[in-house]
Amino acid sequence: MHHLSGIYLKEDKPTIIEGKTYYTFKMMYPQKEREYFVEDKKEYDDWIKNLSRAIGYFDLSTKYEIGPKLGNGKFGLVKLAVNKQTGQKLAAKFMTKKEMSNVDLELVRTEIEILKICQHPNIIRIYDVFENTDSYYILMEYCDGGDLFTRLEKTKFKIPEKKAANYIHQILAGLCYLHEYGITHRDLKPENILMSDKSEEATLKLIDFGLSKIIGPNETCTEPYGTLSYVAPEVLMEKPYNKQVDMWTVGVMAYLFCVGFLPFDHKDEREIAKQTMCDPTPYPSSYWNKVSNDAKLFVDGKLN
Repeated sequence: MHHLSGIYLKEDKPTIIEGKTYYTFKMMYPQKEREYFVEDKKEYDDWIKNLSRAIGYFDLSTKYEIGPKLGNGKFGLVKLAVNKQTGQKLAAKFMTKKEMSNVDLELVRTEIEILKICQHPNIIRIYDVFENTDSYYILMEYCDGGDLFTRLEKTKFKIPEKKAANYIHQILAGLCYLHEYGITHRDLKPENILMSDKSEEATLKLIDFGLSKIIGPNETCTEPYGTLSYVAPEVLMEKPYNKQVDMWTVGVMAYLFCVGFLPFDHKDEREIAKQTMCDPTPYPSSYWNKVSNDAKLFVDGKLN
């Protein structure tokens, strides 16, 4: 009797032993592997079919047509995938485990589990996950509008206040949903927000939940995280924090949308940290005189 939970199936090339051909496959356990030899090809195919069904093993290519490369991820490639039955376009993330540390693997598992929960128009949707001994394959919503940072870059970070308000509203809608589930994103920034399409009315989608954490109503956390210019001061000061740290980051992004630069920025990372922890939020009049009082109050309320 073999327990099949958490097992991977690996088909190998036929092996010749003493002049006889054996069809081989391996059952990969967390700490060991077993190799099996089958004399008859039909019997081998039956083993593969039934074991695959029993352990949930699935060949990606039977369901999806894999298309051209869309970009590079941290641990692999992102390619276009098309569902063969429905014609739906998806983004397929291919991640190689051998390039990942145990910490990286845990971050990927965290992101997958959080995305399985999320069903919201402003959060990227996950459709399928496949895993074997070598790789993760994650099938996600396809957004061809690029990330928000690139969109802002094209406008030299100058956008109308009404557009800025619309962006912030969508970000907050996604965050509100996450926070109701006790999920703190912890790495919000324009690079981690995708545009659903290339139009001016594109929907914003929050992505990259690898650093996210579920924090209970009365719980706090002290782990360092995130991207320096967007990180709340209590995190840098190693004080206990909760989901409100995401609100600080919303304030940083709102500041950026309003005037085209970050409130705390410097070539030296230590100086950015010092500014964030010690300095009042700067509001140079030559830029902020052009911004409405409502927007100033909103930004100031978040960067508090």
